[in-house]
Amino acid sequence: MAANFFGQIFRITTFGESHGPAIGVVIDGCPAGLLITKEEIDQQLAFRRPGNNIYTSPRVEQDGVEILSGVFQGTTTGAPITLLIRNQDACSDQYAAIKDLYRPGHANFTYLEKYGLFDYRGGGRSSARETAARVAAGAVAKKLLAHFQIDCVAFMAEIGGVEMPPLGDSTLSALREKTYSSPIFCPDIEAEKLMIQRIEEVSLDGDSLGGIVGCIAHLPVGLGDPVYAKLEALLAFGMLSLPASKGFEIGSGFEAARKKGSEHNDGFMVNAEGKVETITNFSGGTLGGISTGSPLFFRVAFKPTSSIKKPQQTVSLTGESAVFQIPKTGRHDPCVAIRAVPVVEAMAALVLADSLLMHRSARLSEQLTLAVTTP
Repeated sequence: MAANFFGQIFRITTFGESHGPAIGVVIDGCPAGLLITKEEIDQQLAFRRPGNNIYTSPRVEQDGVEILSGVFQGTTTGAPITLLIRNQDACSDQYAAIKDLYRPGHANFTYLEKYGLFDYRGGGRSSARETAARVAAGAVAKKLLAHFQIDCVAFMAEIGGVEMPPLGDSTLSALREKTYSSPIFCPDIEAEKLMIQRIEEVSLDGDSLGGIVGCIAHLPVGLGDPVYAKLEALLAFGMLSLPASKGFEIGSGFEAARKKGSEHNDGFMVNAEGKVETITNFSGGTLGGISTGSPLFFRVAFKPTSSIKKPQQTVSLTGESAVFQIPKTGRHDPCVAIRAVPVVEAMAALVLADSLLMHRSARLSEQLTLAVTTP
């Protein structure tokens, strides 16, 4: 496999498998002098880890990070940062009974065709377990962004067709508080109730649901590098690299195709502080692939969890027709999008941190105005 890294300057390389001894990440390009602690990384990992409530996989992982390099006395040194997360609750025996069957919705067919072998224990490298490494790296990226007063928050926008209402004018700190006080990361109480009801109904039927994760960030003007590193292109690349992701849209997204130019164009105005800003934000915070200073807003669609209790048609590795049934002891999320919320937030932070460092090398004169436009 030759594509286990992400980023240009703030670059991460993840390693490890779902049921191996550990997973981890090496962060290259993080500036020296950034304050970061194990506790701060563990806090972010706690949001993603399974077993937190009945709406996620019952696999119990403490996900405590070990900082092996790149940090001395709580400060980054400029050297590569190595973060290790040991697997403690892998249960590989349950996969022995299904190792010779193609699993509907899973990657063992394509991995076997491409590489000639596949680690069937929990999906190996294709497992969503790999995203814990991204969240750990995202914790470092968030600290870097915070140094420049940049923030981002992801949240559950829709599950199984139940959609939360528009965000309104809440601050990112208020949105984060509401989001992370919800067991399914939905900041709207009424929508949360309906989503949970839908999850419970489908779970009783042995099925699963998909969902949509929204993310909003407050940025300065200037992040993003045309033509092949446009901010929305990097975000789409990062988000669609996540397991189970199936769609990405920014701003008005696909709805833009149904509008006229007179309806969709964001006009300009001078605000009370004498700075130019857009009147509306159908563009989602970017123009020409560069951040405008208006809130960045995008959404990521996730498919229903592939592992369901219902029997499914498949074939064996030798081509014989078979019925696939996951073991009764199987541990899976009824809606994988729930735990994707902190992963989307981490991935956004990684994209923005890399774009920030790229931006600082864009021209000789002093730049990067940090007065971020808030709604």
